[in-house]
Parts: sequence; C-alpha cells; structure tokens
Amino acid sequence: MDIPALLTSAGMNIGISVGMFSLYSILRKQPLNVRVYFGQRIAQGRTRNENLCFERFVPSASWILKAWEATEEDIFACGGIDAVVFLRIVVFSIRIFAIATILCTFLVLPLNYFGQGIEGVEDSTAMDLLTIGNVREGSRWLWAHCFTLYVISGCACTLLYYEYENVARMRIEQVHRFPARPSNFTVVVRGIPWSSVESYSESVGKFFSNYYAHSYISHQIIYRFGAVEQIMEDAEKMYKVMTTVPVIATAPVDQCCETSVDHRCGLCGARSNSFKRVGAGSESTRRNVDDELREKECEAALVFFRSRYDALVVSQTIQSADPMLWVTELAPEPLDVFWQNLCVPYNLLWIRKISVFIASIVFSVLFLLPTTFVQGLTKIQYLQNAFPILRRVSDRSYINLITGYLPSLVLTVFLTVVPPLMMLFSTLEGRVSRSTRKRSACVKVLIFMFWNVYFSNILSGSWIERMGKLTVTSPKDLATLLAELIPRQASFFMTYVMTSGWSGLSFELLQPVPLLGNWLFKCVLMKEEDFIRPVTFSFHTEVTRVLLFGLLGFTFCILAPLILPFLLVYFCFAFLVYRNQIMNVYFVKYQTDGSYWTLAHNATIFSLILTQVVAGILFGMKKSSSASTCTIPLIICTALFNVFCKNRFLPLFKNRAAQVQPKEEDKQSEKPKKSSSSESLEELEIVKPENLSGDQPSPSPSPSASSHQLEPEEKIVSIN
Repeated sequence: MDIPALLTSAGMNIGISVGMFSLYSILRKQPLNVRVYFGQRIAQGRTRNENLCFERFVPSASWILKAWEATEEDIFACGGIDAVVFLRIVVFSIRIFAIATILCTFLVLPLNYFGQGIEGVEDSTAMDLLTIGNVREGSRWLWAHCFTLYVISGCACTLLYYEYENVARMRIEQVHRFPARPSNFTVVVRGIPWSSVESYSESVGKFFSNYYAHSYISHQIIYRFGAVEQIMEDAEKMYKVMTTVPVIATAPVDQCCETSVDHRCGLCGARSNSFKRVGAGSESTRRNVDDELREKECEAALVFFRSRYDALVVSQTIQSADPMLWVTELAPEPLDVFWQNLCVPYNLLWIRKISVFIASIVFSVLFLLPTTFVQGLTKIQYLQNAFPILRRVSDRSYINLITGYLPSLVLTVFLTVVPPLMMLFSTLEGRVSRSTRKRSACVKVLIFMFWNVYFSNILSGSWIERMGKLTVTSPKDLATLLAELIPRQASFFMTYVMTSGWSGLSFELLQPVPLLGNWLFKCVLMKEEDFIRPVTFSFHTEVTRVLLFGLLGFTFCILAPLILPFLLVYFCFAFLVYRNQIMNVYFVKYQTDGSYWTLAHNATIFSLILTQVVAGILFGMKKSSSASTCTIPLIICTALFNVFCKNRFLPLFKNRAAQVQPKEEDKQSEKPKKSSSSESLEELEIVKPENLSGDQPSPSPSPSASSHQLEPEEKIVSIN
C-alpha cells in the first residue's frame, strides 16, 4: 500500500468520524432518543428534560466536557468496578503509547527515513522508507532502536505493576463495600451423586448437616422447568388449589395473599411478592407433587451458610474423594446466575469444552478465507500476473479506495460475527454465571483477534506477495519470517486502526441499530411502549479491540513508528467515548470484580515479549549482533516480571482472602429447622424464574443485599 491509498483511507475515516460525532451531538438532545442515549440514567431513575430551543439542533461538544470532568467515583457508581478497570486499561494505553510516540517520532522515525537501506530494492514503496527495513546492515543507528525498546518495556512494566496493584486493592475493597451480598454467603454445589433411596434435596441436606453442622443454614435445589411446561404446571396447580381447598367464608379475601408485596395478583385486590403459596391438599396430592418435583430435580443446589468465612472455606474445599462429585464454588449474584447451565451435568462439561475448542479451531481456519481475500485487495498489483483482468482495475482512478479503505472495511464487517459466536461457544461450555460467560467469550475473541487479525494478515499478505512461495519448516523460520514481514504490513494496520478504531468509536457513540429501531417503533408502528431496554456493556468486544491495538502499537513501535499517532488518537477518543457511554447508555447487571485486568496484563506481556523477540531477530538480520544480544536480558526480565506479578497478585483474582472476611457483622440468622418434602404444601415456596434470572434491571450497578434474609423454609428454584 502506498501513501495515496493511506491518505484516501484517512480522509474517508476522518470524514465519517466527524460526521457521526456531529450527528450524535444533535440526536442526543432530541426527546425521542432519550431511551437510546440515556438508558442507564433512566434505569437509575434520573430523568432529563429538554426544552424546545435552537440549541437542540446545533452540534456541540458538551458531552466531551462532561465525560472529561467525570471522576472515578462517578464511573464506579454508574458502571461498577469492571467499568473502572476497563477505563484503566485505556488510560494505561494512553500513557505508554504517549511515551512511545514521543520517543519513536523524534528518535526512531528520522533514523528509519535516512537509513538508505532499501535504495534500488524492487517492490519497495514510500511507506517502506519509514520502517526499520530502510536501516542499513551493520548500522550503529540500531542502538537507538534497542535503547527505545528498553525504555518502552521498562515504562510498560512499571505501569503494569502500578495498575495491577490498584485493581487488586479495589477487589479487596469490594468485600467491605458490599458486606451483605447474597453471593458471599452462598455456595453452588454441582455433581450431587444420584441415589435411588433419597432425592437430591435430601442428599444435600444430609451431606451439609453432617459435615458443616455449625455453619449450614439451608439450601435450594435447582429444578428443570421449561417455559411452556412452567405455565401448564402453574395452571394445573391453581386448578388443584381451587378445587381441593375449602373456602372459609369468614376469612377476608386479602388474607389469601402475603403482605410483603411487589405486584398485584389476579385473584384479589391485594399485592403479592415473587413467591406463591400452594394451599394444603390431600395426602395423595402432596405425594404426587413430591414425585413430580423429584423427577425434575437437577444435580445442583444453592447452599446457604451463616457467615462469609464459612462459605469461603466450603467453596475452596474438596468435598469428596471423587473430584467430580460435590463440586463447590462461590455462587454468583442473583442477577448474574445463568440458570439454564446449572442443570447441565457436571461430568459432561469436559466434553462440551473439548467440542467448543474444536469448533473454535475450525472457525479460525475457515476465517482464513476472508483474511486472504482482504489481503488480496491490498496486493492487487501482485495478482495481475495470475489474474490479467485485474490490470484494468489497477489503472482506474479509484484504485486507492480499493487498496486503502475497502480492505479494512471488509475485514471489520467480517469480524462482527465473531463476538456473538464466541458468546455462544462460552454458553455451551456450561458457565453458571453471566459474568464468567462474558469473560470466557472475551478470552476467545482475544485469541481469535490476535491470530486472525494480526498473524493471519501478515502471513497471508506475504504469501500473496511471493505468490505461494512462502514456506515455514520450523519455529525459527516462523520467527525470522515475522521479523521480516511485520514492517511491510504497517500500512494495512494503519488503515485498520482508522476504520475499526476511529469509525468504530463513532458508530459506538451513535448507536445506529437501537436508534433506527426506536424510530421505526415509535414513528412508523406508533407504539407507546418502549423499544429500547438497558443493555450491558460489551466487554468481550471492546476489551479485545483495545488489547489488539495495544499489540499493534508494541510490535510496530520501533519497526514502523508511523502507526503510533493513529493509535494515540484512537485511545484518547476511546477514553472520552467509553466514559460517556458508561455514564449514560449501558446498564450494569453483574460484575466480574475487575477480572478483565488479568487478560489485559497477559496480553500486554505477550505483546512485549513478541516485540522483543522480533526486534532481536531483526537486529541479527541487520548484522548488529551486539544489539541483538542485548534483547535477551530484556526478554528474560520481562518474563520474570510476569512471574512475579502472577505470584503477587493473581491469587487475589482467583480466590478470596480469608483475612479480609469480617467476623463481627458476618452472621446470618439462626439455623432454622430443616424442612422436608413431606411437610404440608402450605410451607412449600416456588421461586419464579423471572425474579431470579436477572431479566429485570436493577438500578444499582453492584446490588447490595443489606436487607437480605434467608427464609427458613426450603426454596425451589425453577429454571425457565
């Protein structure tokens, strides 16, 4: 790709970004679009009124000022700890690439330009003059590249340690900030052994009463119910109640419903909460209901304990000599539980994980086809001999649009199917919480992006340049090949940063799909109800994009420094755009307590080591053995730093520290009497799935449960 094609892509993306930003500043002021651009505020009960005036139709940058002035406490109040950690990843990128941009622009870039190493070389372009490939062999100028690499690596490790320490501290503070979360006292038990003598519920009660008699309170068994089946069973039970329970004429109607209320029931004027009671019936009716419920039991349960310390000990203890039985872990928050996966048998999870792993590999291999097609667009001049018809295209005036802007646009469009597919794969793995499912999807998308966007584009583009003569027989050949080919792909990744980054931020800000849907719903269909509902932040999409751009920045910082200003512009605008979206648009239902930082740390370490290895090989290819040798201690120090951080901080992200679990205000209610399936149906409560699955939004980003009390009766969770 030459400079005119790069300038064409830059002009297209700058025009799109400026137009989208201006359009957003107007649309956000219109009352019709309040649900689109202020869903998070409305969910928290904060409304905004706009009077009809001329300013509503004039572009302004007021949202930028508000996003800039927001404090970290404001971000935490709106988006929780995950939003704070995500913005810290962006801030880390701004800091390190600001340092890299200053160093490389004023030190490395002039040395590359005046290197005179590719004079008279065929197939060289003007962009190659700005890469390390233009430095002559044996040049002393390579020491400047080595020095810059040391400075960038040292600053990156220092900032990583500082951020890792802060995020670990925030995770510990979460325990004191929300001391009465239900998940702190609850353990998920899976792999309950089947018994022909007793039900799963009886097995759970007996097991924990025997081994944790002083700390065990009660449990909830998980039941398997489909949506249609649930409706039919509710109707059948209502029919049995109305036909078998005698009506007492002297009793007031309002006594049929409970006094703790949430919404009105359909039988009387009183209000009822999410629990419904089944009246007492005959002994045969009770036995039939018990048999039906036992058939629908899953080998999973929620077990409640007196204190957070007791629940923590149980969750981190192996309960059985067979590790596949009585598997325990801390329960997610009620809005975080993914109820459907709780009924997946634990001994089948490894089969699901292997199947998902194979499916991910197959999808990555198939994605090489669009990647090769994209690189074919950027290398049209190399395909003219094989396809003579392309000579007519290469002579047209729009060739710069085809080779500059179109390839990155096509790749961005193809990549839109990746996050939903990886989310589906993570669901099939059997994750029991929505937060861990999204984090697992983030890992899959990150690996996919690193391979298919970075390595595949480099290798396929070079394969097209050499017309199939690209051969790799060993890892050493691959490393040498990457060192040679990475600088030649810098121009393509510059256009990708502008298309996926700059234009992507403008589309993220504008929210075109919800906006058009809201207009059609309100203006065309004339519906009065709301079309837009609060949505959660797509961490598995945005975190991977930021980390991918971080990989590009590190690997090209000394090889092709011209990409750094494009990246720095992206990160600065991302800081403002994402702060605005977190405070106004996205609603938080669940948290991972900052676990996305471990992904950012690992991705950054991988990027640093890859950069150092490639630079060392390139120094050797340039016949500067001393500079190449000096990269070896840098690689070793970076790896040791990673090991130190994992030993120092990573255990705090995998487990909870018992030392920070308070003992004084940590107690639950006294242990109730154990309920059995033979008790009267008046004491049997069925929890509706819609009140447990997290479908209804809550105004608090990190729901506290200070008023949470466990009912003494055994509860039954039904899965919709």
